[in-house]
Amino acid sequence: MSTFSNIIQKVGIGTESDIEWMHMLVGDAQLIADLAFADTVFWIPTKERTFVALAHARPSSSATLFYRDFVGQVIKSEWRAQVTEAYETGQIIESSAPAWYEETPTRVKAIPVVRRPRPNSADPQEGPIAVITLHTNLSENRSPSRQEKTFNVCADDLLSMIASGDFPDLDAAPAPTQGAPRASDGLIRLNGEGITTFASPNALSAFNRIGFRDELEGESLAEVTTRVLTGKINVDESLPVVVTGRAPWRADVENGGVTISLRAIPLKRMGEPAGAIILCRDVTELRRQERALITKDATIREIHHRVKNNLQTVASLLRIQARRTKSDEARDALANAMRRVASIAVVHDALSSGLTQTVNFDEVFQRVFMLSAEVATLQGTTVSPKASGAFGVLPSEYATPLAVAITELVTNAVEHGLAGRTGTVEVDAKRTPGLLVVTISDDGSGLGESGEIGDGLGTQIVRTLIEGELGGAIEWGTRDGGGTRVRVEIPLRFSELTDTQTRPITYVSGPV
Repeated sequence: MSTFSNIIQKVGIGTESDIEWMHMLVGDAQLIADLAFADTVFWIPTKERTFVALAHARPSSSATLFYRDFVGQVIKSEWRAQVTEAYETGQIIESSAPAWYEETPTRVKAIPVVRRPRPNSADPQEGPIAVITLHTNLSENRSPSRQEKTFNVCADDLLSMIASGDFPDLDAAPAPTQGAPRASDGLIRLNGEGITTFASPNALSAFNRIGFRDELEGESLAEVTTRVLTGKINVDESLPVVVTGRAPWRADVENGGVTISLRAIPLKRMGEPAGAIILCRDVTELRRQERALITKDATIREIHHRVKNNLQTVASLLRIQARRTKSDEARDALANAMRRVASIAVVHDALSSGLTQTVNFDEVFQRVFMLSAEVATLQGTTVSPKASGAFGVLPSEYATPLAVAITELVTNAVEHGLAGRTGTVEVDAKRTPGLLVVTISDDGSGLGESGEIGDGLGTQIVRTLIEGELGGAIEWGTRDGGGTRVRVEIPLRFSELTDTQTRPITYVSGPV
């Protein structure tokens, strides 16, 4: 399916400012379609002097004319002349006679899209950059209601502003991912003095739910919200300019456990203020869910933080005990246990600072990799740790066992392969959509003549974590040029994260 970016790239015309403008305008495609009661199609010019559909919005306020999407298609011949005229003249062109589409009479209106350059911009815009067509179904013969008439007037105002470069507004607040008010949720029309000239039934119901019981029409919306919020301490600071329609911002009104989201669209005629459209929506349940999620996320992060602190405390106790013990074997066992606990604490530390239960394992790995420095110090060894490749983002159920396994393998390379000598330990990570391959190699003494792997506690831990918990495979072998090479393969079964972009590890440490 063609997307906005694909079509822009394929057409290959327009500046970055043009593309940004069209992104903002297409974001309000549904609003235009609902207000105009018409299918709305956005056309951009091509090098072949024709037009391609960039976006298509169907009205939720009436039946659609087009059951198939036009996005990515070249304009039909019966609309080309009208769209070309609007594009070349910069004027709104309306069909003089009904146009027929599959035996249905329609009215087609073509509106040029003009981009207003930013202040002090070095990229001035001359002429339209695209064209919008409205396709209205004329087969429904009935008298329009007052709400429909008001919606149509609002649509005409917005379309005139589009043709003059006054809409969209560069200072408008970005639309939220959820809960953005729509025309069908509630619409209020304000005149130049901020007085309500029309309020849809849904808008009136929304204000009734927050405590206003009278009629909105004829009232100043700013005074209405002031009466509703009397005695409130926490009020959205952008609310005054929103309810007066002076700025294209968004604000919430909350009272009596009900939250109404407001969006202001200032209207202009001939560059002069001419009132505003206020869209409103009851988002009480949505805000309650957002607060619950925020509380849940904060609780989970606090749990990870406390677990990290507890694990660090345990690691410190093990370190103190290791320093006081007189047995070399017991000291080594306690030191190894301390490093295993510390590697798990690193993962919980990363989880405590994020909003998801995933971690950038490249950051975790660099901290875990440095634990080899302490091992080298105890063994009288000079080690140059090196890393290459990228692990990417991993869920916590992968990150914890992998961190412990890598700690064990690096520790084993320093303790046994490089004990008492100078050498290098290198870790290389390669990730594909379905597989993570980690190679740990050193230029130490190698596996010996037998080539067999010991069955110590570290080896058992690595096998249990890689093969048992992660369902992967591990293979020990001899490194080219001498030393040991361990290859770990871990299948990535979590489909939602397998396409996550990874960044190469550039960390290279000096001797430790």
